[in-house]
Amino acid sequence: MKAAIYSRYGPPDVVQITDVEKPVPKDKEVLIRVRAASVNPLDWHLMRGTPYIVRLGAGLRRPKITRLGVDLAGQVEAVGRNVTQCKPGDEVFGACRGACAEYVCAVEGKLVPKPANVSFEDAAAVPVAALSALQGLRDKGRIQRGHEVLVDGASGGVGTFAVQIAKSFDAEVTAVCSMRNVETARSIGADHVIDYTREDFTRNGQRYDLILAANAYHSIFDYRRALSQDGTYVMVGGGGIQILQALLLGPLLSLIGSRKMGFVSAKINKKDLVFLKDLLEAGKVVPVIDKRYALSDVAEALRYLEEGHAQGKVVLTVGHSNDA
Repeated sequence: MKAAIYSRYGPPDVVQITDVEKPVPKDKEVLIRVRAASVNPLDWHLMRGTPYIVRLGAGLRRPKITRLGVDLAGQVEAVGRNVTQCKPGDEVFGACRGACAEYVCAVEGKLVPKPANVSFEDAAAVPVAALSALQGLRDKGRIQRGHEVLVDGASGGVGTFAVQIAKSFDAEVTAVCSMRNVETARSIGADHVIDYTREDFTRNGQRYDLILAANAYHSIFDYRRALSQDGTYVMVGGGGIQILQALLLGPLLSLIGSRKMGFVSAKINKKDLVFLKDLLEAGKVVPVIDKRYALSDVAEALRYLEEGHAQGKVVLTVGHSNDA
């Protein structure tokens, strides 16, 4: 079988499609014939080993984990002896390491049934980005009905999910994006849209109960200024400086006054995947897919994603050598 592999840190060209042995599921694992996968900023951060803090867990000089990808959707081919909720033939989506491959073994607890009304490509777009949005809004941001919520970076993978999930909580949502993405933001439910090339929301006097920065370009102090008295700022993605500010200054600023400043990283769990499955099934969340690539073109997919202009998600369609 074929899989996307990288053995050293570097640009997308370090990722190669390689023939590897087909995995065998352990007792609590499920063997999945992958039909689609998607790429996230998480993948290229691990691929490049940047910011360097990621190397503390990923390997200082060379990557410990050499298989690319986390998000996937596909069909169950075999199950381990302790698996109780999946059976061969089931269509599922979820997460596991090395998802950019023809076959993977995933822990049963990180998979849920794929809704019949959702394609493999749409389902594969969901896990990391949508979980980041959900956990940022609900768990860290404590979103409530009627909250004034601003999503900065509303046109990217996390941002497009955040706008829709916030609307599912009956919040009033303002999306921040460039002019070319204004109509997309409106189409997925944003009540208000700010073109960041024409207006700086941190200086227009408007205050928000919750700000989720799917791409944090401003300083943490700018975001704090745009919060209401008891508001919450949650960072999901951004550059190295913004990450350091959120991790180091966020807890300190949260002690000053009633505004809260935090950072969230997606935690893969079955309960939240089921929550997202139900939103997908009900049509309350519809994945926005910018481009689709074949698995063999994964380096190009990563390169496009790194440019930072993807409108929604970048998905890989996984074919199989023995497919008709």
